[in-house]
Amino acid sequence: MLLHHYRFEPDETLFDIEKFRTELGGSRSPIAPFKAALGEIQARLDERFRAGADIRDLVHGRAWCLDRLLAIAWELHDWPDDGIALLAVGGYGRGELHPHSDIDLLLLLEQDDDTPYREPLTAFITFLWDIGLEIGHSVRSLTDCSHEAAADVTVITNLIETRTLAGPERLREAMQQRLSPDRLWPADHFFEAKWQEQISRHYRFNNSEYHLEPNIKSSPGGLRDIQMIGWVAKRHFATQRYEDLVAHGFMNDAELHILSQGQAFLWQVRYALHMLSGRAEDRLLFDHQRTIAELFGYHDTPERLAVEQFMKRYYRHVTALARLNDMLLQHFDEAILHGGESFETVPLNERFEIKGGYIQARSRTLFQEHPSALLELFLLMAEHPEIEGVRADTIRLIRDHRHLIDDRFRADPHHQRLFMALLRSSGNVARQLRRMNRYGVLGKYLPVFGQAVGLMQHDLFHIYTVDAHTLRLLKCIHGFRKPDARESFPVAAELVQQLPRLDLLWIAGLFHDIGKGRGGDHSLIGARDVEAFAHDHGLSERDTRLVSWLVEHHLLMSMVAQKRDITDPDVISDFARCVGDETRLDYLYVLTVADINATNPTLWNGWRASLLRQLHGETRRALRRGLENPMERDDSVRETRDEAHSLLATVGADMEKVDRLWASLGEDYFLQYAPSEIAWQTQGILGHAGSELPLILLSAPTADMAEGGTKVFIHTRSVDDLFAATSAAMEQLGLSIHDARIATSSNNWTLNTFIVLDDHGHAIRDPARLEEIRHHLVEELDDPDDYPQIVTRHTPRQLKHFRVPTEVFIRQDPANERTLLELVAPDRPGLLARVGRIFMEQDIALSAAKIATLGERVEDVFFITDKAGAPLIDAERQRRLRERLIEVLDVSG
Repeated sequence: MLLHHYRFEPDETLFDIEKFRTELGGSRSPIAPFKAALGEIQARLDERFRAGADIRDLVHGRAWCLDRLLAIAWELHDWPDDGIALLAVGGYGRGELHPHSDIDLLLLLEQDDDTPYREPLTAFITFLWDIGLEIGHSVRSLTDCSHEAAADVTVITNLIETRTLAGPERLREAMQQRLSPDRLWPADHFFEAKWQEQISRHYRFNNSEYHLEPNIKSSPGGLRDIQMIGWVAKRHFATQRYEDLVAHGFMNDAELHILSQGQAFLWQVRYALHMLSGRAEDRLLFDHQRTIAELFGYHDTPERLAVEQFMKRYYRHVTALARLNDMLLQHFDEAILHGGESFETVPLNERFEIKGGYIQARSRTLFQEHPSALLELFLLMAEHPEIEGVRADTIRLIRDHRHLIDDRFRADPHHQRLFMALLRSSGNVARQLRRMNRYGVLGKYLPVFGQAVGLMQHDLFHIYTVDAHTLRLLKCIHGFRKPDARESFPVAAELVQQLPRLDLLWIAGLFHDIGKGRGGDHSLIGARDVEAFAHDHGLSERDTRLVSWLVEHHLLMSMVAQKRDITDPDVISDFARCVGDETRLDYLYVLTVADINATNPTLWNGWRASLLRQLHGETRRALRRGLENPMERDDSVRETRDEAHSLLATVGADMEKVDRLWASLGEDYFLQYAPSEIAWQTQGILGHAGSELPLILLSAPTADMAEGGTKVFIHTRSVDDLFAATSAAMEQLGLSIHDARIATSSNNWTLNTFIVLDDHGHAIRDPARLEEIRHHLVEELDDPDDYPQIVTRHTPRQLKHFRVPTEVFIRQDPANERTLLELVAPDRPGLLARVGRIFMEQDIALSAAKIATLGERVEDVFFITDKAGAPLIDAERQRRLRERLIEVLDVSG
């Protein structure tokens, strides 16, 4: 279908038919002239695309050229009579062809018997393949078309968009009569089937237009959504142009403009994808995003990369198209599926009513006369969960009047009270905020949020735009309030019910990332923004301090859990002092869990859950004990040792042997492990006494435990390359290490514990798999000097498109007499094993490690000393270690 204010005019400079016929007549074989013509046409189109020509001229121009070539090719073959016609169908039937789009053809027969046409048909199709055309073709009689279209909505969809390229037009007209809505697929059945088809398609893309590598054709807000509107309009109104929907009252000029601009932009992107990839590519892969951004004239700035600017434009277009598609399809639903039904109307107040389960304005002038109704509507929906949605006419009224939300509107105390009433309502606040964003109201009311709409970060960690991530975070928080959340998020589900003011959590969630893309520390920028919001909306000083603190420190708990040694009482004490009280701790925990889950579905796993639970529990105990009475290391060691001693005595362990073993272990061992772990390890070591093989113990969370990872405990003679060998062996097993605790006894035995997960981020529980791991580790570590081969698996495609420079930060941990080495590097197979080898080469001893993979990069923390157990304080040695890590990891990346 064509959009308004445009009509394609044939362009002889693209394809000179007479010149082509002359060349064809002088050639021994027709194949060469056809191939040359196709190449020349595409070269001219590409040149014009790079020069900024109207994309509609290029897309329709290629179809026009192919029309002429196919008609000439048709003439080269001997057809017995006029009982056959060549039709363009589908996208080509609409007159649209991108560089490598399929050329969909229908060879339409008047009669069912195709015998007279078989020989020329075979020759014609073979000829099209020989000249290099990417065709999709079918041979059908008029009767076939009727039968197949009746059985499949995809077939009828393809056949209602046709043009005759060669042969008699009467055959196409006869087909259209047989396929008319009064015979097949009446408008209501067709619409319902196509709507279900779209719902299924959107479901495959998680019902989100926000993807790191979106499909510009099939993702929500993509070209299929535009075509969906056209198909329904064509079936219901028998129209060929979107602008006719304006005449029918189903679209206004502003919406037609959104549709037109969105289609033109997506066509530009699709054309570029086809041109760059040399094939029919509709996925906006990382392989092409940077190149297209450059092609479209974007340049890196200090604030944003060119590719991020380009993708922001993409997301804004598809978001607008997805909104328009939602509204128009609901409009069609009301008119086509339920147009003849009479719905009960239930007044809500003098401004709104419910009709057929959907809220609607009682007057077309409502928002003009009462702008506050633009907020009141969402408050009413939160207070009335029985309301299914907003009627299409009212959605349009919202869109047409949202410009009324200006500085004066935002400063009105009545409007501020309405917004706060929404945040304080007992309904599904997250859903209403998503609706406000969907209809363009949220970004108008909170301009700083509007700046974040469509804002993305070009990495594999942040897979959603800032606005999409924020709204997903709020949805997660609401999900914690549901009964079934106690199974997956037991701590968050309990705490969210105990928070004194849930509205403060909604506010912190809304503002936590709002400072991104504006230069500087986004947490500090967001804290300033939320303070201004709190002041304007009448929050108390105490509440203002809380939301500001939460926004400024929303990354703190995650960073401490993943990068600090939370078995260290000093770490817990420092964190507790920063948090200050249990209320802040509980708010921060819920916000952190929601933030991780809303950033990237692959980030949340049982191990991260257990880290946060442990940090929350230890900090709560520290706060209850009092910040002035921190737990002393000696007290912690004594408590742990006494409890482990009792556990072992209860199961009848030989306590003399236990004491002798423990005498060889330092205090740090009793800080690193819980009493139950110490008892488990001690029993294993004593039971393995006398064996020359390494002791490998494995412990997996039980089936009913959502949190935790699989523990691998290794007890063997200490050798220099044990950590490197263990890392390599685990890489071979396809395991990812997330935590490592290294201890060495006074008689030179190691007590190493690793937390591992599988490739999907899950703990390993299967007994057969656990035994395979144990057996492999025993075999590889029996002689660590026979070093396991570091895996050389291919680097995943997506990772190849990110250049993360290796960075090494070294600082001292005087309280624990060790050095902290933080490594930021590109994620690659075998990386941890290579780090272990470098530590071995540099005579570095490792006491613990915290491993975090964040998209395309790792952010690992290693607690290290020299071989004598002293921290690395020599600047020259630090320099050599830093340079060696960068040298090896940058090359391996």
